[in-house]
Amino acid sequence: MIDLLSQAAADGRLTLPEHAERSQSALAARTLGELTGLTADLALPSGQPIRLYPRRSVTAAFARERRDGRWVVPEFFTVTAFFGKVLLDLRDAVLQKPRITIDAVAVAGQIRLIVPAGVAVELVGRSFAGTRSVRDKTRAVNPPAAGNAVVEVRTFTLCGAVKVVTARRSRWRSAAGRRGLWRSRRVGASGQ
Repeated sequence: MIDLLSQAAADGRLTLPEHAERSQSALAARTLGELTGLTADLALPSGQPIRLYPRRSVTAAFARERRDGRWVVPEFFTVTAFFGKVLLDLRDAVLQKPRITIDAVAVAGQIRLIVPAGVAVELVGRSFAGTRSVRDKTRAVNPPAAGNAVVEVRTFTLCGAVKVVTARRSRWRSAAGRRGLWRSRRVGASGQ
């Protein structure tokens, strides 16, 4: 937050007194809404550090809803898909507690939850003529460590589906990282 305010002061969007006042307010802020309000006129909503949604629950009735990017996931969260689709992407989300409980109700609808690698998922509940599934290929390679976040998904499906997918790390990124490390070692060795 302070970095965003400093960048705005550096490129002239804020004067120095405005920067000082907003920085002081940022340090004294108690809620995420107060922080977002300090930069609302400086960045587009997609550029805000955290997205704030007006409702704590997500409901898709004959529609599509999604929550993604950097957003705050409350400790208890309700998701309903009634002849609709809901996508919840937790890869960049901020979890309020180490254990999150999601009540997922899918009536002839679909709820898809994407969790980052290392987050444990507990799927409990009932399904009537519907499906519930967890796809996690990373757990065999990297089991979640003790103390990592846990997402409990309590489901009720009636001719609907609740699918949980664990996002894998990109092989391309890890290969590029190794290549960059190798290059830095080689440059360091030749530079001596």
